[in-house]
Amino acid sequence: MHHMIAPPEQLLPDDTVRQTLTAVLERQHTGQRVLVLIPDHTRTIPLPQLFRYLVQILYDTKQLDFMVALGTHPPLTETQLCQLVGITPDERHTTYRHIGILNHAWDSPDVLIPIGTLPQAKIQQIAGARWHPTLGGDVAVNINRAIFDYDHILILGPTFPHEVVGFSGGAKYFFPGISGADMINVTHWLGALAGVRGTIGLKQTPVRDMIHAAAEFVPIPTTLIALVVLGKGLAGLFIGDYQTAWSAAADLSSERHIIWVDEPFQRVLSCAPPMYDELWTAGKAMYKLEPALAEGGELIIYAPHLDVVSHVHGRYIYEIGYHVLPYFLGQWDKFKHIPLGVLAHSTHVRGDGRYENGIEYPRARVRLATKLPPEDCAQLALGYQDPADMDITTWQNREAEGILYVPKAGEMLYRARERKI
Repeated sequence: MHHMIAPPEQLLPDDTVRQTLTAVLERQHTGQRVLVLIPDHTRTIPLPQLFRYLVQILYDTKQLDFMVALGTHPPLTETQLCQLVGITPDERHTTYRHIGILNHAWDSPDVLIPIGTLPQAKIQQIAGARWHPTLGGDVAVNINRAIFDYDHILILGPTFPHEVVGFSGGAKYFFPGISGADMINVTHWLGALAGVRGTIGLKQTPVRDMIHAAAEFVPIPTTLIALVVLGKGLAGLFIGDYQTAWSAAADLSSERHIIWVDEPFQRVLSCAPPMYDELWTAGKAMYKLEPALAEGGELIIYAPHLDVVSHVHGRYIYEIGYHVLPYFLGQWDKFKHIPLGVLAHSTHVRGDGRYENGIEYPRARVRLATKLPPEDCAQLALGYQDPADMDITTWQNREAEGILYVPKAGEMLYRARERKI
């Protein structure tokens, strides 16, 4: 594995990044067909810069294409694809006309091909104490069939603390990145059974083990370019196989992306940036703060730009609302028709809690300060806050009072230290 790590509080110079990529990748794929898996706009990464670097370095490939590992996120338009990699429509048809920029389509049977099966017994072994019969039986491992058109796969993506898998990145760009619904749903539900606070920022998780078990079925040689992003730059760059490079990136992410607090906060104003343009992704404003939220506390997801729950899954979410995990498990027959990934999202946004004698007891209160009207919030079982009535300056610099203001939530993980009794 090749790596570069910036000193604390610093970023890698652009020349260092380019030189490292060049030293490792140049002339390694001469005459080959190479596919690069990349994130969409909901992940922070200097992709326009890296896109140009890779195109220059891999000039001698027979074919070079980039595929957005969307999971279940909506496909990007041609304009959005150009914006994602930082090129103009004119460049798309001139300078970069030989470069493919593709969307994954998780719900298109014609796009997917089976490459294996994870038996129920294997999943039960991986899940361990988190196993629950609602995970179902064998899981089909389907993936975008386009991978078989290439000689080598490069995964280019950041590693952050993640609510489902512990730390993002690596083979997650296969599953759920370019996989089918089965792996997407079961991995997310396994993460829900473990809970956000029992998963996020932990390196070894059942979901990571399940993803790596599925990745063993991928027959195309793969190299991971794992990035640890801070602000608009890179704190670390790791290039190697998808397990070793990811592991090193996760170690650095645990140092650079976790903010430890001595006491949990009673109130949190968690501001979701515009890159989260639906609640499906803006829920990260809750995921990354729940471990620092006190029992009985309140968190407001502040996203005055947001007017959509989910372009893909909205009808299901409006049907079920946002609830704690035991709420669903205690009434499974009522909810078993809902995709497991949607149920998982619901529990992640709602947070931990109990369901006893037909009454739900969430650990904390969650309110939305968005364009979603009060009646929608009520249907979603979340609180409503009119963002126009809020003065966010009144939330700033009040940590000593148990009030936290997070101006850009969704990537840095806040976690309260465990108190020894």
